[in-house]
Amino acid sequence: MRWRSPGFRYWALVGAAIVTQLSTASGVWAATGWIPGRPGRLAGVLPLLRVGGTITLNTLVTYVGYNLEKILLGRFWGADALGNYGRAYQLISVPIDNLNSAFGGVAFSALARLQDDPARLRHYFIHGYSLIVSITVPLTLFLGFFADQIFLVLFGPKWLEAAAIFRLMTPTVLIFSLINPFGWLLFATGRQGRSLRTALVIAPIVISACIIGLPYGPRGVATAYSIAMALWFVPHMLWCVHGTPVSVRDLLPSIGRPILASLVAGTLGVLIDRYTMADKSPLVELVLGGGFMLAVYGVMILFVLGQGGFYRDLFRDLRKITVPL
Repeated sequence: MRWRSPGFRYWALVGAAIVTQLSTASGVWAATGWIPGRPGRLAGVLPLLRVGGTITLNTLVTYVGYNLEKILLGRFWGADALGNYGRAYQLISVPIDNLNSAFGGVAFSALARLQDDPARLRHYFIHGYSLIVSITVPLTLFLGFFADQIFLVLFGPKWLEAAAIFRLMTPTVLIFSLINPFGWLLFATGRQGRSLRTALVIAPIVISACIIGLPYGPRGVATAYSIAMALWFVPHMLWCVHGTPVSVRDLLPSIGRPILASLVAGTLGVLIDRYTMADKSPLVELVLGGGFMLAVYGVMILFVLGQGGFYRDLFRDLRKITVPL
């Protein structure tokens, strides 16, 4: 007997989202032993609601600012252009977003416990920032340098236009990987209002840039997006660290060394790929060329730039931060 779908169509997606949240909440209640009771007085909750509301509004503004260009592309360029752009955006941003989310949850908790100790907060933020940047920068540039091979392996030759967009968006995601950790610092030190104000500034900048690039299609939008983010990076960094225990001078080595090592490694990886693996399959190019790039990056960052001792100290400090303060 042939099975027939009950025909819930798009409501199945709505149901899946609701069931996921209910299951998560039920699991948390079961694991913690907490059971909701009758509401009490809200006096002690109001400050938490104020902070939570600010962070929620920040998230909403950021989401709109970073995703409106997809609506514009779909409206003015159609489904094919939106499909190429959306696939490129998702593939290059998801790994970086997941890394930042994983690190951010731990970093926020640790830094919040240190907000009354500026010297230690500065020390641990710089070390945590250095660690996330040293991972996300080479990963982002690897994705950009080997975009064609990645799309050929994962999706086939019909998606090579998305690979071109993917490459043009590399600077955007690189800047995201550099500025997202500032959220740890702002939230942990009670500066969520400043984080919201930065979002209210960056959203119009990004939207304006994407509108400027819109007449040139997905490639124009990706290029304009990257230019806007590159121009915004320094003002954003200055604004975020102002008045905190962390200074721009503290962060420059954490940014400059991974970028230099990644550019050198990526350039050598592409040259090796182009001149020695022209007749190889995309998968072989990706594995050997990408592996060579990451190996060169490791040598550059640890030995040529002399960061081996720094990273040993970094991991030792990160182990210490898990000990109750």
